[in-house]
Amino acid sequence: MELLGQRWMLRIVWELEPGPLGFLELRRRMGNCSSSMLSVRLQRLVETGVLTKKPDKSYEMTTAGRELALALAPVWQWSERWAADLERAGSDGDDA
Repeated sequence: MELLGQRWMLRIVWELEPGPLGFLELRRRMGNCSSSMLSVRLQRLVETGVLTKKPDKSYEMTTAGRELALALAPVWQWSERWAADLERAGSDGDDA
């Protein structure tokens, strides 16, 4: 769980869930994550067996990574459903 608690880890898993991506495309999708931070996080996910780096330099989920994405799917669905309400409540200073 410590691995997933590190900043950007869940976002990387989210972005790679649909399929492999190269570093530059992943970096573009990650917005304000620096290239150096993304590189460190990707290397850690490869080391732990969540991702693999393909010969064409793209990253993709391993079987363990795909199972992780499946386990996280309900959390992502909840987030998509409630994101707008939660953002509104936060901007109003409401503790919803």
